[in-house]
Amino acid sequence: NGGGTFLGGYLVRSNDGGKTWSDAIYPPHIEPEILNDAFGTPVPAYNRGELHEAQDGSILWIVAAHDNPTKTSNHLIKSTDKGVSWEYVSPVAVDSKVSFNEASIIETPKGDLVGFLRTADFGDQAVISRSSDGGKTFNWESMGFQGHPLNAFRLKDNRVLLTYGYRHEPYGIRARILNPECTDFKTAPEIVLRDDGGSTDIGYTWATQLNDNRVLVVYYFNQDNGTRYIAGTILEIDIR
Repeated sequence: NGGGTFLGGYLVRSNDGGKTWSDAIYPPHIEPEILNDAFGTPVPAYNRGELHEAQDGSILWIVAAHDNPTKTSNHLIKSTDKGVSWEYVSPVAVDSKVSFNEASIIETPKGDLVGFLRTADFGDQAVISRSSDGGKTFNWESMGFQGHPLNAFRLKDNRVLLTYGYRHEPYGIRARILNPECTDFKTAPEIVLRDDGGSTDIGYTWATQLNDNRVLVVYYFNQDNGTRYIAGTILEIDIR
C-alpha cells in the first residue's frame, strides 16, 4: 500500500529449542507467481499460516501466488530437510474469480492432506481443500460458514480444533471441533469464543494444548476499534 514493494516470504529456524535462530531462508519462486521484487527478481514463495510436519517427516506449507495482479491462488510446497530447501508440489485451490490466500494444512490419520483456506470475492466463505493422493491433486469446496483466517490444531484424541476470526457483527473469534478426518465441517457446531470485537481487524488464531483437556487459543484483537493487542482464551475440551 502507498508505494511499498512486495518482497515475498522467508523463514528462520532454530536447532536448539529457540535459543538461537538461523539467517533468513528464502523458499523458491513458484511458477504461478507473477510478481517481481523491487529489483525485478521473481519473489520467493510466501504465506501466513501453519506449516505441518507430515508422517513421513516432510514439512508441508500451503503458499499463495498472485496469478494476476489482484488475485491469489494457493499451492503446496514441501521440504524434506526440515525447512532448509523447498520444492513445488501442486495447486491447492485455483479459480478464475475466487482468491485464496492465508492457509493452514494438516494430515489426517488416514493420510489425507487437508488445507483450510482464507478467501476473497467468495462471500467470506471458509474453504477446505483435500488431497487423498499425497498432495498430487486437491479438490476445494466451501465449508458452508464464514471465517478467516483459519488455524487447524490436532487435539490429543485426534480431533481437530479449527479456530478463526469472525469479521461480521458481532465481531469475534469462533471455533469448531472436527472429527479426525475433518469430514464433518458442515455439521460440527460452531463455538463462540469472543463476540466483543471492535471491528473486522481481528483474528489470526493460534492454538496449543496446555494439558489433557485445556487448550489455549491466542489471537489478534481489538475492542471499540481501539488499540490492537494479542489476547487468549482457554478452552476446556472433553478428550475422548
